[in-house]
Amino acid sequence: MKIRRLIALILSVAMLLPCMPAAAEKTELVVFAAASLTETLTRIAELYKEFAPDVELVFNFDSSGTLKTQIAEGAACDVFISAAPKQMNQLDIDSDANPDGLDFVLRGTRINLLENKVALAVPEGNPKGIASFDRLAAALKDGTVLLAMGNSDVPVGQYTRKILAFYGLDEEELAGSGILTYGNNVKVVTSQVSEAAVDCGIIYATDAFSAGLTVVDTATAEMCGQVIYPAAVLNITANEQAARDFLAFLVSAEADAVFESVGFSPMHE
Repeated sequence: MKIRRLIALILSVAMLLPCMPAAAEKTELVVFAAASLTETLTRIAELYKEFAPDVELVFNFDSSGTLKTQIAEGAACDVFISAAPKQMNQLDIDSDANPDGLDFVLRGTRINLLENKVALAVPEGNPKGIASFDRLAAALKDGTVLLAMGNSDVPVGQYTRKILAFYGLDEEELAGSGILTYGNNVKVVTSQVSEAAVDCGIIYATDAFSAGLTVVDTATAEMCGQVIYPAAVLNITANEQAARDFLAFLVSAEADAVFESVGFSPMHE
């Protein structure tokens, strides 16, 4: 009897206690971003936890060309940040540079987020004494240097091709002579320089900073154009408001401080 009374008492007390709310489920926000943003966005994600604790950011870092293809083929993505306008244009129905008529960019959300610089980086000690793009061009003509660069679908590779053309250099001829190596994103090119597998590499100034590499020269706009990073919410998102909120955070003073600390220049007003 005592046991029954005890059980009845416990049940009655339990019924009087207020119901505890279930833990809120986190919103998973998938962000596709250029590989050159890996370190900065990882740091920004830590800051964002304080502003949106119920949002879990899931990043997919790769070359912008690869990311664009994945989106076009149906990959789930809420926010896209490209290392060049080209890949964003190819997904933007309002762009004149969209040959396939793809429609993935949510109207009214696209912004020019950041500007970067294309840099000539060298391994520790700079064994070949490459001191400038002018010196690099001369060494390439002589066949006395091994250069790492991005593939043709990688923005940093596309900027590099413009630099080669600026100096009147034929990429196909250089590749045929064995003095070029390639990477399928800027991190691969950066690693080749860091490991001294090449004499120099053309990467972004921010990647050189993150890897602790020496930059001996930066390309001018005349050589390769501006290096602009556009960002947008995609119209395939299932979390539009959360995506808009994250994009808004990327233009905040807190995010600007992180971007500027590694060499990015915020472009928003």
